[in-house]
Amino acid sequence: MSTKTVLLYSDDSQVRDRMRLAIGEHPAPDLDVEFVEASTYGECVKLVDDYEIDLLVLDGEATPGGGLGVARQLKDEIDECPPTCVVIARSADRWLAAYARVDATLVHPLDPIETARAIAALLHDESAVAA
Repeated sequence: MSTKTVLLYSDDSQVRDRMRLAIGEHPAPDLDVEFVEASTYGECVKLVDDYEIDLLVLDGEATPGGGLGVARQLKDEIDECPPTCVVIARSADRWLAAYARVDATLVHPLDPIETARAIAALLHDESAVAA
């Protein structure tokens, strides 16, 4: 069994809690997940710089730095940026996610089954996971 580190980013601790619960500690039978959390863009960058992060799960509705902007900036600034999944409020915002070069999107409220499937696919490095 492998353990992967997932960074949860949102300015709202309740949103981070919902992300953590929807992903679960075992999104797949062969995966254990360890979570680290960031509530600001600065914390997010520091964690990516200081730790081996396997996946970023970003809140598209976070303020002042939304997850889409954070994803785009990290993709531009980090040579080997971890895969990113952005949780958006409206399915129609998927075009923005494509512009931000995110690897997958999920829609609030998070469905635990769909979320675990998408996260497991990203952590297994499967390509077609845009939920």
